[in-house]
Amino acid sequence: MKKYSLNALLILGGFFVVAIAHYELIDLYIQTVIMLMGINIILSTSLNLVNGYMGEFSCGHAGFMCVGAYVSSVISVLFFAKDRVFGAPLLDPALSVWLFPVVIGIGGLAAAFAGLLVALPSFRTRGDYLAIITIAANYMIISAIENMDSIGGPRGFQGMKRVINNMYDVSEIPWMMIWIVLGTFFSVWLLRRFVSSTYGKGVIAVCQDEVAAEIMSVNTNRMKLAAFMVSSGLAGVAGGLFAHVYGYVNPQSFNILKSTECLVMVYLGGMGSLSGSVLSAILFTLLIEALRFIIPEINMFAHYLGIVPDSYEIGQVWKWVIIPMVLILLMQFRPEGILGNRELSDVFPRLRKLYTFR
Repeated sequence: MKKYSLNALLILGGFFVVAIAHYELIDLYIQTVIMLMGINIILSTSLNLVNGYMGEFSCGHAGFMCVGAYVSSVISVLFFAKDRVFGAPLLDPALSVWLFPVVIGIGGLAAAFAGLLVALPSFRTRGDYLAIITIAANYMIISAIENMDSIGGPRGFQGMKRVINNMYDVSEIPWMMIWIVLGTFFSVWLLRRFVSSTYGKGVIAVCQDEVAAEIMSVNTNRMKLAAFMVSSGLAGVAGGLFAHVYGYVNPQSFNILKSTECLVMVYLGGMGSLSGSVLSAILFTLLIEALRFIIPEINMFAHYLGIVPDSYEIGQVWKWVIIPMVLILLMQFRPEGILGNRELSDVFPRLRKLYTFR
């Protein structure tokens, strides 16, 4: 019996989801949830490369996401949409269908360059010190963008929906669903190939013992540099996709709370587990969406029992209390996460057949 590779099965599954969306068998809300799952998978798996496989402690992942979101959004609007600030598009709007991956890729490269700037001073730091550097970088990026009036400053930047509408004018298919599905598969494939390669083993060696890795001729500085750039570059890809899904981007969308979401997903899935990060991103997205419906019910029930005064409203802001609480409980009762440092194929050995190429 012919065996298919995991990559082929994932691609077939992705096109199945896109076909369902195209024929409107699922509504727009569910499509949006699926797209957010893909974006969260990219964020979770990319951060796991630094925090899990390399054993560092980065807390400013949303800053790199912000760089990718703004760079790709500005380029997208500049080249493919008419804007009151940038004027007429520089290229034919119909080309946005074919050049959109290039735009997202440029945003990823810009985020990777930002990761390079953060990695350089981190060569002699580890643990808490690296966390401080990345948090500072997160705030520096947000503050810098808020002071750029040409791209909206604190008001945010918009116009990406016009680019997506140009794609629909070419063909009425769910373009953003397609790009996110392909981007998610590419990110997981790239990270899997990286960590399983001979070069990527150096990242794991840094995690085990940096001094011993240097003695065994591993260039630890180069390993840190490569891991930071790949991780931040993929975060920039996620940011670009995120901005085009909503058609609007604001600097405060990428503050420390967004970085906390990334940390929750990484530690929920397990440090050094790629499949664990995928599972945690899916579960986390479902939790966030469930809270949209659960919190109003809690508010009504609390008022019914008289637990809270009538003048107080339990709103959606409480999810920012629940999310950090999930991280605290996770560190207390399940510090290794769902899968620890194992993959799904280690828990279910029969899944290893999916990795066979014939």
